[in-house]
Order: sequence, then structure tokens, then C-alpha cells
Amino acid sequence: MAEANWYVVHTYSGYENKVKADIEKTIENRKLHDLILEVAVPLENVTEVRNGAKKEVQKKLFPGYVLINMVMTDDTWYVIRNTRGVTGFVGPGSKPVPLTVAEMASLGIKVSDIVVDFEVGDTVTVMAGVWKDTVGVIQSINHGKQRVTIHVDLFGRETPVELNFTEVKKM
Repeated sequence: MAEANWYVVHTYSGYENKVKADIEKTIENRKLHDLILEVAVPLENVTEVRNGAKKEVQKKLFPGYVLINMVMTDDTWYVIRNTRGVTGFVGPGSKPVPLTVAEMASLGIKVSDIVVDFEVGDTVTVMAGVWKDTVGVIQSINHGKQRVTIHVDLFGRETPVELNFTEVKKM
């Protein structure tokens, strides 16, 4: 199964909580728990002063937007896109773009750590992307970014390629 990513959905302003509730109801009705994992409306605590009195209130961090952690398939795209109040996914045209790890970290969303069974010097096969089915040797592992650097043979030269942990498999 594909990997779940965080996507941003644009909604009518003021409809964020309604959209969230509708999507959660659709997840229940269509039994999409394994494809749509979480729906969030990011909030921040703000201190307001009115008439000389301080008051703690929660405000939407991004009015008009909802974050969704999901596996992108044609079905999940259709369900989210056709939810009342949703105007579309954030991305060029109709192609949703997932949030990067850095963007999620700045929002306070932590990516679960991936435990790997390979180390420097191991031979691995690339499982996805333009380097799919390429064999290479691991030169370095960056656990913080969850990336490995491998050397592949390109036109008779060793060329370094940086990949995500999920894109390689130990041989």
C-alpha cells in the first residue's frame, strides 16, 4: 500500500470545522479508516485584551484550510474533493502536493521515526522514483532527515544519489 502524507485542502472561510466533521462522517460511512488517517484544523492559543480584561481564545492558524493525513488514491481524492465546503486541494492544477517533513515540523506535526535494517556499506535496491530497480551501495545514513545516500554506477562513474528510507530495500 502507498504511504500516507499530509495534504492541505482549501475550504470556504468559516467552514473548516464543518468540513472536518463531514469528512470524518464520510470516513465512518465508507469505512476509509485505513486510507484517511486524520483530519485536522490547526488552532493556536491567543491572548486577547477586550475592555481591559485578558482572555485566552483559540484561533484558527490557517483560516480556510484543513489538513488531512491520507493515502492519495482516486477514491480518497474524489471523497475529499466532493465534500461540501471543499474548494480543492492545494497544489498546481488538480494535482495535490503533500507537505514536506520540514513544513509538518513547523506546524508541530511529528513524523514517526522509521527503523531501518541497513547500514553504511550495505547493498540496496531502489524501490521507487527515477532510480527504480537500480542497485547501489549505502555511503551515508541521515536518521534526522530519514534519508540515505547511495552510490550508483552512471556512465562508468560512481554517482551519489540521496533517497528516502522508504525508497530503498536491503538486498
